[in-house]
This record gives sequence, structure tokens and C-alpha cells, in this order.
Amino acid sequence: MNSTNSVWDIVSLSPHWIWLSIAALLAVLEMLAPGFFLIWLAVAALLTGLIALISPGLGLAPQVLIFAALAIAAVYAGRRWFALRPIESDDPNLNNRSARLVGEVVTVVEAISNGQGRVKVGDSVWNAKGADAAIGTQVRVAGANGATLVVEEL
Repeated sequence: MNSTNSVWDIVSLSPHWIWLSIAALLAVLEMLAPGFFLIWLAVAALLTGLIALISPGLGLAPQVLIFAALAIAAVYAGRRWFALRPIESDDPNLNNRSARLVGEVVTVVEAISNGQGRVKVGDSVWNAKGADAAIGTQVRVAGANGATLVVEEL
């Protein structure tokens, strides 16, 4: 058996096996690179494979349309599910670095004048808003506005 025959053997698989294989591949990819998006496409491919299994005469174009419709429905259903049941955390500011800095004492590295300046936080420098302060002054982070820290005198 030469390699050309083995390629055609794969291509000549029943359509439902191809869809089920795509579903398994997408599920594995979701596990390797989690983002909770590919799993919905895997569900759509799985359902398309099951439909192709029970409807053997279904052509490729209808299968692709079914997959597209199921993918849209699955992604919508998944987004809706998580919108109605948000994941709660013990630390609501886990992914909000600027909010996590509230209360920290930082050093002014570019004088705050006319309400604008820069402060050193750890090994990084952030934009800051607040009362005028000279370089080297210690200030406390009172809040955040996007990537700009709102600071106040100690």
C-alpha cells in the first residue's frame, strides 16, 4: 500500500466520522489553549456529526450550513449561560491590576503638576492624577481611572 492510498482512505471516511473527529480535535484544542470558545464549536461539530450519521444522504453543503447554524447557536447559548451565571471569585479585582493597587504607597518619579504626573509602582511606572507633588514624594493610590492611578498625599 502506498502513501497515496492512505490519504484517500482518510478522505473517503464517512462524513459523520469527519465531523466527530473535528469535534474531538476542537475539544482537545480547548483543553490545550483554554478560552472557553472552541468547546462550543466542538459541540456544534459533534451535533453535525450525529445529524450526518442519522441522515447518510445529506450532502456537504447542507452539513456545513448545519454546522454554521449550530456553531452560532452554541456560542450564543454559551455566552448567555455565563451572562446569567457569572463566575464569582473571592478576589473580584483579580484581573484588575490598577484596582489592586488602591491603598499602596508609591513614589512620584515625574512631578505631578497641573494634576498629571507619573509614579513608580514596583518596577514599573504608571501615569498618575492628583494634587501637585515633587519628584520623590510618597503618595497613596486612592483609585484608578483605566491605566491612570488617582493618588493623594499621605
